[in-house]
Amino acid sequence: MLCGSCQQNEATIHLTEIVNNQMVEVHLCETCAEEKGTEFKNHFNFGDLLSGLSDIGSLFGPEQKTDISCKTCHLTFEEFGKTGRLGCANCYQTLSKMLLPLVKRVQRATTHMGKRPSKVSAHVKQSVDLRSLQERLRKSIELEEFESAAKLRDEIRKLEEKQEKRKKEPKE
Repeated sequence: MLCGSCQQNEATIHLTEIVNNQMVEVHLCETCAEEKGTEFKNHFNFGDLLSGLSDIGSLFGPEQKTDISCKTCHLTFEEFGKTGRLGCANCYQTLSKMLLPLVKRVQRATTHMGKRPSKVSAHVKQSVDLRSLQERLRKSIELEEFESAAKLRDEIRKLEEKQEKRKKEPKE
């Protein structure tokens, strides 16, 4: 996307402002942003955010080991806490037990939910809900939580019955 001011350079700064209930987007290159007197050099860095969590050790009980290191690059969780960056792809697996609570704290979930349009049809919403319930059922069975699995099974049946009824209804 080109800069909205000079129309020559690639826009690297994207601002969204709401003025009088109207959304205004501004896209500028760094040169034009500096000329306009705004300071935009502080880009958001996820690594800096993670390393800035000073109470990173409080996420774990005193009995949990945080001195585990990656077998490939030998990065420890303590080193990750200082830099906010992992050393290699294997760090994700090696340090996963310690990273998941941190990711959950930052993102509020450990699985990617994606975005859904605000106006999604009931049929699509039910399909997504059905897949989610089926995944939860699979996990409940895996964890041998049979009472919750039975409740999930019943919810799945209800949704499947609704879908069958919808299929049988005459279309306009």
